[in-house]
Amino acid sequence: MLPQPWSKAFAQQQEVWLRPVAPGLVSGLLRWWARHGRHDLPWRLLPDGRQPGPDDPLPTYPIWVAEVMLQQTRLAVALPFWRCWLERFPDLASLAAASRQDVLHCWQGLGYYSRARRLHEVATRLVAAGRPLPRDRAGLEQLPGIGRTTAASIAATAGNSPDPILDGNVRRVLARLLAFPAPPRQDTALFWTMVELLLGGKRARDFNQALMDLGALVCRPRAPLCHCCPWRGHCRAYIKGIQHQLPVRQAPAPIPHVMIGVGIALDDQGKVLIGQRQPDGLLGGLWEFPGGKQELGETMADTVVRELQEDLGLAVAVGPELLRFDHAYTHRRLTFAVHLCRVVAGDARPGANQQVAWVWPHDLHRYPFPAASARMIQALREHLGQA
Repeated sequence: MLPQPWSKAFAQQQEVWLRPVAPGLVSGLLRWWARHGRHDLPWRLLPDGRQPGPDDPLPTYPIWVAEVMLQQTRLAVALPFWRCWLERFPDLASLAAASRQDVLHCWQGLGYYSRARRLHEVATRLVAAGRPLPRDRAGLEQLPGIGRTTAASIAATAGNSPDPILDGNVRRVLARLLAFPAPPRQDTALFWTMVELLLGGKRARDFNQALMDLGALVCRPRAPLCHCCPWRGHCRAYIKGIQHQLPVRQAPAPIPHVMIGVGIALDDQGKVLIGQRQPDGLLGGLWEFPGGKQELGETMADTVVRELQEDLGLAVAVGPELLRFDHAYTHRRLTFAVHLCRVVAGDARPGANQQVAWVWPHDLHRYPFPAASARMIQALREHLGQA
């Protein structure tokens, strides 16, 4: 954290500087956005495809789904998932009526699956209570997985409520505008004060989107396009020539590397064994091939034998390595070593899983798997001549 006396003095200085120039900054931003903004985002349009006016409400459900998808995912990645989701679950009632597996299957490949589980949980709860989605920020913040920024973005987009947002794009823009000398998250209160001062309670729908678009299209993390920026005349980082050095980054925590042995076990009929993870956790509710972490002194084949015995009660003969590859999450990096296996003895029991199933390889697409499993499934199909 910044030292409090210094932080308070800095905040007061910024407010004194920003208050008189804020109206000009906002009008310049909105003029730029009218010409260059991303106006075709489908959840920001009226049902007939027109741009909404200041007094036009928008349906909350599509915006809610979009904002949850965008919490940890880039727009270009999330947009096709959003379209598929709205085709499959066009409203709160259809989402509530769906099974957990259908919901996870529709989300498959987008990652951070707890978001899908929360959407389903909220829909189920609200429909059972006969209540609609909240439209105000306070009500939205009561929903699981919805913080201040996501709630404000939904409320402002749906009903033009006077709520600013503070996502990563906005933090970056403000850090450069103020030439903030520390990582932005070290003084979140200051950034909220600054963005509230800029908004001034007017045109929140357009202002929030314009500020996000400025960060995404111009004030980019690397190589900002300052010559295109409507704020360059006031941007303290640009004036000082330090825009490429800001925002100051937090020192990254070391990312652990874990070796994972995976066993693709086939029975005498040619079916493959899969298990469903417990409902909670990072990949809760998804299906996977059995396996686990390599322990000290083990070969990867040893790991596969031990994991299938401990978790499933199966004795297996480990065959050749089918493939080995790396897969990165935000909090750790995994190396998967995938072996074909033959069951020697035992009957598969759930153990650490919710349930297990023997499945024909050509039916694996019916089950929601983590993204890393797609390469395993493809390798298995190629091995079996089913690619």
